[in-house]
Amino acid sequence: MLNILADLRYAFRSLRKSPGFTAVAVLTLALGVGANSAVFSLINAVLLRPLPYPQPDRLVLVWESAPFFGVDDSPVAPANYVDWKIRSRSFEQMGAIEQRSYRLIGEGTPAVVEGAFATASLFRALQVRPLLGRTFREDEDRPGTTGR
Repeated sequence: MLNILADLRYAFRSLRKSPGFTAVAVLTLALGVGANSAVFSLINAVLLRPLPYPQPDRLVLVWESAPFFGVDDSPVAPANYVDWKIRSRSFEQMGAIEQRSYRLIGEGTPAVVEGAFATASLFRALQVRPLLGRTFREDEDRPGTTGR
């Protein structure tokens, strides 16, 4: 134990004699700890923490492959989604979502708002309810309906 205390005293004396080196060493350690913390937070949020839905291990994301266009992962065409939903025997529920950006125009500069198109069955598939209001009805899921 005495050797450790002596070594620590020697280290502090050496660091005090060269403040430039000490500053660089402390800054390097601080950047390393900060970068490590940021990477762990990202990995924890994306990979380690389960999805915020009931039974997240039963959710799957399905993409189409379009090799003739050189695309391995392509969003599912609406007609294919409808066909899969009708014919599928492997899934309890199936829902679709397409993320979009919209421009909110009013007074002043237009703002970009993130939104999505979603099918009525998406909320049942995720087993979630809205905080306010209601989910979509099946009759609102057809093109040309206004939801009234």
